[in-house]
Amino acid sequence: MSRVGNSPIDIPSGVEVKIERSRVSVKGPKGSLETDLPDLVEVNREGDVIVVTRPNDQPQYRAMHGLVRSLVNNMVVGVTDGFQKELDIIGVGYRAQMKGKDLEIQVGYSHPVVVECPQGIEFEVPQPTRIVVRGTDKQQVGQVAADIRKIRKPEPYKGKGIRYVDEHVRRKAGKTGAV
Repeated sequence: MSRVGNSPIDIPSGVEVKIERSRVSVKGPKGSLETDLPDLVEVNREGDVIVVTRPNDQPQYRAMHGLVRSLVNNMVVGVTDGFQKELDIIGVGYRAQMKGKDLEIQVGYSHPVVVECPQGIEFEVPQPTRIVVRGTDKQQVGQVAADIRKIRKPEPYKGKGIRYVDEHVRRKAGKTGAV
């Protein structure tokens, strides 16, 4: 039995949820999100709670049960609190700065790399070596943060590059001197 799928989703005050067949729309103080969900499970609103149910225990229904519940819960959390990912830039001369709404990153290339701000995402640079990506859609925030990290992945010898704040980079021992 899906433990994630069985737990109900509480709807906080100020959040409006609309369920039409397989389409769920959520409006809140931080914005609005909508998505199409698979028809394999049923999403119902019961008062101030959203419940996700499946018709039987066949594998394809079980697989979608927890997933759909997590997607709807992430929508509700996104429009109330929002999501954020923080990235650290490590390396001598590596830095980031805002250029209007876009992000300009200098990480050892001959030119600065400009990351355009997609709709629904905000960038913040509290320090020249820290980037904060904020938004209401969890998947989009994670994808934009991964794309920024991909510009200069952390290398295993000195650890230079762009990494998540909580990421641990496994370091390799470099060359040993001639004996």
